[in-house]
Amino acid sequence: MFPVTPPPTDRRDAGFTIIEVLIALAIVAVSVVAIGSVMATNVRGVRSLEQHVALMQAARTVMTAGIPARTRLGPGALSGQIDNYRWTIDVGPLGGDWAVPGADIAWVPELVRIRVRSPSGAVSDIRTVRLMHRPDE
Repeated sequence: MFPVTPPPTDRRDAGFTIIEVLIALAIVAVSVVAIGSVMATNVRGVRSLEQHVALMQAARTVMTAGIPARTRLGPGALSGQIDNYRWTIDVGPLGGDWAVPGADIAWVPELVRIRVRSPSGAVSDIRTVRLMHRPDE
């Protein structure tokens, strides 16, 4: 058998140089920073989306529970608060005069504007139209 001689260690391709190691560490560091930045952006986006969903849920609650019945709803403003969400309901005429000479119309369209403000300051502004009995003149 032939004796095994260890390979020489002074060859150029015997291992990594310090420059190669530093470049690899720099690439890893840049990758970690990029991934962290993407994660932080995603967290902010999710938080913003959660706040928007909560605001829309509060607006939906106001629309279903906050608006009085048609018989009790009249021109003017109502306001209140649900779970730190402040809301106002403004009822007013829609457009111009809906009176038709010589016609007996019992219903008049009214603009109902619902504004809900979240604790963070975001606002949802919803407008709808309701037909209401014409006031007796």
